[in-house]
Amino acid sequence: MFIKLYPDNPNPKLIKTIIECLSDGGVIIYPTDTVYGIGCDITKQKAVERIATIKGIKPDKNHFSFICSDLSHLSDYCKPISTPIYKLMKKVLPGPYTFLLNTNNNVPKLFQGKKKTVGIRIPDNSIAIEIVKELGNPIMSTSVHDEDDIIEYTTDPELIYEKYQNLVDIVIDGGYGGLIASTVVDCTSDEIKIIRQGKGILEDYV
Repeated sequence: MFIKLYPDNPNPKLIKTIIECLSDGGVIIYPTDTVYGIGCDITKQKAVERIATIKGIKPDKNHFSFICSDLSHLSDYCKPISTPIYKLMKKVLPGPYTFLLNTNNNVPKLFQGKKKTVGIRIPDNSIAIEIVKELGNPIMSTSVHDEDDIIEYTTDPELIYEKYQNLVDIVIDGGYGGLIASTVVDCTSDEIKIIRQGKGILEDYV
């Protein structure tokens, strides 16, 4: 299914269709504030395994991100964080950052590799935020990559649909995506480290 949504005012009926799909264990491709992502309800193990198969990876060997609607999800899935890290996250989110944090026991076992960490994302994108709010828990996310040697990410949702229509249940057209992924910030220790420089410029806030 190919669904067109407008970021300024996402259609509630179409959002409901997407939520029903996710609740039934479906897999979607959706826009963020950076590149398009492939996602599913984090509690649906078979959906997570489907995404891992599509990407040719193992769930517990890769850092999938959890797309959240706000910072209230932190205590649900992450160990307590220091005040400076919390203040930084509050300052820059929603935004193009993935914060790598230590997980607690609430994170589904499928995601718990040896490192026991998870990437937390709150994208500055009303479509992604609305989906998570209506679903009631985070969605798992991984970027839609392109096999092209020059272009790392596909930006045109119609081209994404052509490629993935038989692999996922819904592709959401929320306009053209970006070419630069999120900045990944490691906050698993007291020292904050940037492990992938992406769209977000953290120096502006530190």
